[in-house]
Amino acid sequence: MAKTSSSSAPKKAASEKRTADRTTDKTREEITAGGQSLYFTDSENPDSYSLNNQFAEHLEFRLVKDRLSVTPQDAYKALALSVRDRMIRAWIRTQREYERQDVKKVYYLSLEFLMGRLLGNALTNLDYTAECERIMKTLGYDLDEIRDIEHDMGLGNGGLGRLAACFLDSMATLELPAFGYGIRYEYGIFKQEIENGYQVEHPDNWLRYGSPWEVLREELTCRVKFGGRVEQHTDERGNLRHSWVETDDVLAVAYDVPVPGYGNNTVNSLRLWQASATEDFDFKAFDKGDYMGAVENKSATETISKVLYPNDNTVAGKELRLRQQYFFVAASLHDIVASYKKLHKSFGAFPNKIAIQLNDTHPAIAIPELMRILLDEENLSWDEAWHITTHTFAYTNHTVLSEALERWSVALFEKLLPRHLAIIYEINHRFLKTVHTFYSEHDPIISRVSIIQEASNGSEKAIRMANLAVVGSHSVNGVAALHTQILKDELFNDFFRLYPHKFNNKTNGITQRRWLKKSNLPLSELITKRIGGGWVTNLDELRKLENYVEDEEFREEWRIAKNLAKQRLIQHIDIWDDYATRVNLDSLFDSQIKRLHEYKRQLLNALHVATLYNRIKDNPKADYTPRTVFFGAKSAPGYAQAKLIIKLINSIGATVNNDPDIGDRLKVFFLPNYSVSLAERIIPASDLSEQISTAGLEASGTGNMKFQLNGALTIGTMDGANVEMAEEIGEEHMFIFGLKTHEVAELRPRYNPWDYYNANQELKRVLDMIRDNAFSHYEPGIFQPIWNSLMEQGDRYLLLADYASYIEAQDRVNALWKNPTEWTKKSILNTARSGKFSSDRTIRQYADEIWKVKPVTIEV
Repeated sequence: MAKTSSSSAPKKAASEKRTADRTTDKTREEITAGGQSLYFTDSENPDSYSLNNQFAEHLEFRLVKDRLSVTPQDAYKALALSVRDRMIRAWIRTQREYERQDVKKVYYLSLEFLMGRLLGNALTNLDYTAECERIMKTLGYDLDEIRDIEHDMGLGNGGLGRLAACFLDSMATLELPAFGYGIRYEYGIFKQEIENGYQVEHPDNWLRYGSPWEVLREELTCRVKFGGRVEQHTDERGNLRHSWVETDDVLAVAYDVPVPGYGNNTVNSLRLWQASATEDFDFKAFDKGDYMGAVENKSATETISKVLYPNDNTVAGKELRLRQQYFFVAASLHDIVASYKKLHKSFGAFPNKIAIQLNDTHPAIAIPELMRILLDEENLSWDEAWHITTHTFAYTNHTVLSEALERWSVALFEKLLPRHLAIIYEINHRFLKTVHTFYSEHDPIISRVSIIQEASNGSEKAIRMANLAVVGSHSVNGVAALHTQILKDELFNDFFRLYPHKFNNKTNGITQRRWLKKSNLPLSELITKRIGGGWVTNLDELRKLENYVEDEEFREEWRIAKNLAKQRLIQHIDIWDDYATRVNLDSLFDSQIKRLHEYKRQLLNALHVATLYNRIKDNPKADYTPRTVFFGAKSAPGYAQAKLIIKLINSIGATVNNDPDIGDRLKVFFLPNYSVSLAERIIPASDLSEQISTAGLEASGTGNMKFQLNGALTIGTMDGANVEMAEEIGEEHMFIFGLKTHEVAELRPRYNPWDYYNANQELKRVLDMIRDNAFSHYEPGIFQPIWNSLMEQGDRYLLLADYASYIEAQDRVNALWKNPTEWTKKSILNTARSGKFSSDRTIRQYADEIWKVKPVTIEV
């Protein structure tokens, strides 16, 4: 056997020979297209290894394909692997530099990361789009078609997860030392299909063929405990200590996904945990013929990371969801503490080196978990551990609905997490002792702020996770100015009076890299041509567009870009919907795409569609503004009323779209399986953005910002971030309607939906049509629950109260659309004034005001 040399020269020579061999054999000829090799030529420098070469090698050696056998799926995988490889050096250097400088890092804990497709985002941030277009062209493929092969990462449901994804992009672009932690769900929320107008859920197996972006980190595997019991003992110093013993353990296996910044060398990590059994196979059970029992433990264990948001209407579903939350939190904190201990021998500096952000209450169990680690494993005193914990965690609230704040049964906690229950009791005891210094023992505030909710009126004793998050964090922020004010004045008013210094606002934002530069190429290229590309990292630069509002040539180019986006959307819809071919591209594209919930009021939009339908039927010769209405939404599988609203929208659409009297003046589409990738098609094509939630109920919203960035005008209530959008854009460039938050509060005690029903004939007619089966001839009575919720059960979300104002605002929309010049001016102004709503601005505020982390420039 030949000896190996430590010298790099022979290795390099051997490498060059292997390369030369590869480039002269038959394989090279087979993957050559149009006379151009995918490998470098002999005259090129082998040290400058191109994306071409990496693509060809992955195709040949990883996928075992040549040009004669390659499929589009192969092309996607090889391209994704090649792009990932180009990030790896910077990825390694980024992590090494953070460790070398011992910088303070932020860890973002979220049960959801709605990442979408990664290839297009990576190409945008790394500036590889043109090069990859050329590579795909040599194989006869279109890059857009190859990108569409990628499955959206099924790690989230709605705005919460998409916000987390935007934040990761901004943290990397701003060169912040940051880490995301979540769960590697095998199945996403679900794949939605529409059958006979009904939502039907199918498994979303996004990992069926693996993901080329992931890197398995076997060495980071750790044990996560459940169940068991707690033993007490006294240590050598006479201190009472606790041991959590006789537990059922689960292995947490780490997978890392790279998160590249835009235009820099920073590549941060999203670490996802997958559950694995400690023992895959029970031989004793197998030998006894119990073949199912032999793998039962493995199956039960791995259910933890199987599916996003199990239905928690059952006891088993609730238990699984709590297991999920603790599983990813425990693994993440184990990882964070281990990383810290590599460089530090004591925990005194922990809050100065570690910031942990809780994205809503789902990860709030991290507070007692860190306490457990510090108390039981590191043997710190309670006061030391509590000081570290409360100076490490920060909590973001995402709801104003008290019923949406998580509560966990004490009995369930006692079963799964007995040590944590004891710690929570002690936290609550010490906290209430502090509250008693300000309030008497019998003051109602004591029971309201207690982390433990006592059993009453048939409800079981429970742990209030939001209260735990507030008590255990040094910062509590809302996600829009109005939302934060509601937290202070209503939802957390008691806590605000106790800890006013904790509360602050961080209005949400979106990443312009994905939501304009990547998803709306015609418009982004037009903008860059006129004002330069600085807006990609400084969205305030878009203000320069105001200089072109009166430029007729620019307005025409703006309309052309919008029309191209419409064509792209219709081509996509045309794949599965016969009506798409009949869409009027000159019609107003009116879109409402978001999670289906009654407070978001997709039903109010449907009532408007039915109203338009009636008007056209009554007077078919009148001059109507042509309109195409798009809905996209998923309902939680157990949310019967939301699923019925989906059925109603589809039934109204079927009636409208099949009526020859209507023609192309009105079309309705419910686009199934709403996702990030579908949003990237709908938003650029949209003229009107529906943001019509009941005032005071939407925390912020980020869809509204994405539409604004792409030049859509907003019709909306003064709710969530709409308020701040109106301040930035000017109400005169939006269509504001409906009750304000304080007016909602004033109306509720005396609200009677029948008053509005009897006073408005158009409203009465539409509601009667729903009740009387005008949209359900073959399924009479199916929409009775919708009628009942509005007329017999109090109309909780005040649709009838806002209907007339909404219709009047829509009439203003129709009138303005008939004046293309004025509409286009407002469209440009919407985009120009969207600078505040970049997630870069949001993350800078988090970094400066909460996390206290500084940028780290990575040199490669």
